[in-house]
Amino acid sequence: MTIVAAALLALSTVGGALGWFALWLPGKRHAGALAPLTADERILVPRLRTHIDAIASEPHNTAYPAALERAAVYIERTLSMHGHAPVSQVFSAGGHVVRNIATIIPPASRGSKADGNGDGSRPPVLVVGAHYDSAFDAPGANDNGTGTALVLELARLLRAVPLRSLELHLVLFVNEEPPWFGTQHMGSVHYASALKAERRSVRGMISLETLGAFSDAPGSQQYPAPLGLGLPATANFIAFVALPGSRAFLHDVVGSFRRHTPFPTIGGVGPGWIEGLGWSDHAPFAEARYEAVMITDTALFRYAHYHKPTDTPDKVDYERLARLTTAMARVIHDLDRSPPGTAGVAAHPPLTANGAASVPEPRPASAR
Repeated sequence: MTIVAAALLALSTVGGALGWFALWLPGKRHAGALAPLTADERILVPRLRTHIDAIASEPHNTAYPAALERAAVYIERTLSMHGHAPVSQVFSAGGHVVRNIATIIPPASRGSKADGNGDGSRPPVLVVGAHYDSAFDAPGANDNGTGTALVLELARLLRAVPLRSLELHLVLFVNEEPPWFGTQHMGSVHYASALKAERRSVRGMISLETLGAFSDAPGSQQYPAPLGLGLPATANFIAFVALPGSRAFLHDVVGSFRRHTPFPTIGGVGPGWIEGLGWSDHAPFAEARYEAVMITDTALFRYAHYHKPTDTPDKVDYERLARLTTAMARVIHDLDRSPPGTAGVAAHPPLTANGAASVPEPRPASAR
């Protein structure tokens, strides 16, 4: 029996979950060796390491409030250094005063109207975020210093190249980890609720979750039941995951990523009862009926240091994280330039640094 036939057989035995997850992704999955890092990606490597060293060298959550505050202050200072004015969304959780931190980049084509009445006068919002708190006694270098560092570098890269039509919200969420996960005290619950209260149109939400663990060793990747049949056994890929209702946005994100980036990928849509598929800040946005995608290295299904004190900065693959950073800058611009349902297939000119395309490719710089 071929792998494809086995996968199709599995559809009838697990309620379609494997088919949702493993099939129906646009674009061609990269196989083979990775290309050498570009000059821009080489610049990103030490920058990403600096962020993760600063944020994730100690546990930082509401059990360690001073460390959580140090992480928040570092994020705010870094955003300010990149020319942004950070916005705090402050709330109380179990007696702890905590905050989400966002930078909002308006589109270059922003008009004068901003009444927020849901009549189309405000631009649609694209949310790209990561949680900055760690779990338990873990320093949280991979979970989720990697996502935090990537968002900070996106803030630097994209400030000089604003989007045309979307209002970009780069958000660092608090309280994603236990004991707050799955409660109304998650930072992403508060952020999604605020957008809903303002009746904002949301193009989609991307959660950058645990992105720095990779291995080229056969058998290094595991999966939650009932997944696994026909999926790669080597932990060298990045996964794109969505809950039901977000298939179109998932396809836009994956299709764009695969067009621009020679990096192994898997993913799909699956129900929340599959272990791990709803374990990030995309879930509250999906609950609010916004399309949302999680991008992840799959965390505990390949990373032995997940939620442990050994989740330290030396465990992160910074070269692959740099590749993902430049890839996400391109995906964001594709989502801005393409109507929903077309970002993964539209024939845009390539993003370049020399002005050949109408929107130049964001270029990292050692100082900006």
